[in-house]
Amino acid sequence: MNYFLIPIIVFGLIILISSFFIVKQQTAAIIERFGKFQSIRHSGLQLKIPLVDRIAGRLSLKIQQLDVIVETKTKDDVFVRLKVSVQYKVIRTKVEDAFYKLDYPHDQITSYVFDVVRAEVPKMILDDVFLKKDDIAIAVKSELNDAMQDYGYDIIKTLVTDIDPDAQVKEAMNRINAADREKTAAQYEGDAARILIVEKAKAEAESKRLQGQGIADQRREIARGLEESVEVLNKVGINSQEASALIVVTQHYDTLQAIGQETNSNLILLPNSPQAGSQMLNDMVASFTASNQIGEAMKNTKKNKNKDE
Repeated sequence: MNYFLIPIIVFGLIILISSFFIVKQQTAAIIERFGKFQSIRHSGLQLKIPLVDRIAGRLSLKIQQLDVIVETKTKDDVFVRLKVSVQYKVIRTKVEDAFYKLDYPHDQITSYVFDVVRAEVPKMILDDVFLKKDDIAIAVKSELNDAMQDYGYDIIKTLVTDIDPDAQVKEAMNRINAADREKTAAQYEGDAARILIVEKAKAEAESKRLQGQGIADQRREIARGLEESVEVLNKVGINSQEASALIVVTQHYDTLQAIGQETNSNLILLPNSPQAGSQMLNDMVASFTASNQIGEAMKNTKKNKNKDE
């Protein structure tokens, strides 16, 4: 008798255990009864009728992502590959539609992405594809939302994550960018060189101005010194002509002395004989005397002419 009870007890335990099942968080279980939809069970410990109800499938309620790569041609006849990332999820209240109406949601989403991208991109030139990638993503999202809502799917976001033109086009674009950068660099270098030349010219002009001012100050002091020297010599009975000649001769000897102090100097000042100083003094005095006589004669001639008139 006991031997007959053991299989019955075991079978009963199996039936009892199979009545319970667990649904994970963010997951929905679809229950069918004799092949017909019965209910949707969500996370937690659930109960079903053994041998009558069965779990037909489970759907994740998490946000999922599908990456679709589309190759198409732009308005300026450039082939380009776009990578479109679509983030979607099953609508919690439409799990039945998502499970029964659509077998392969990935294929359906991919088809819509291809259709929208190949309709939008050929209207744009390549540069606009880069600038308006957000517009492309919005167009894809709008089209997918309208189509996938009926199947129980919600499109959260679409992103154009990569734009890859043909290799030759990319090489040409890189050359253009490199040329633009070289042009900009040359302009900056030219501006810098021009500024340097202008500033150098300003510095040289300022240097010349200061140098000229220094020379003028030097000559002014020399003239003042000569004037004082002439006054001193006049006080001891030497007239202005003789004083001027004496000063010049003194400067001549000072110059010879300065040249003599330079050990590596090859300069020779002519004349440099011992009688040169005396001869120079006599010549200068005679020159000044003759100049004064000519000046006096011209003054007398002018006076006589004025009297006759």
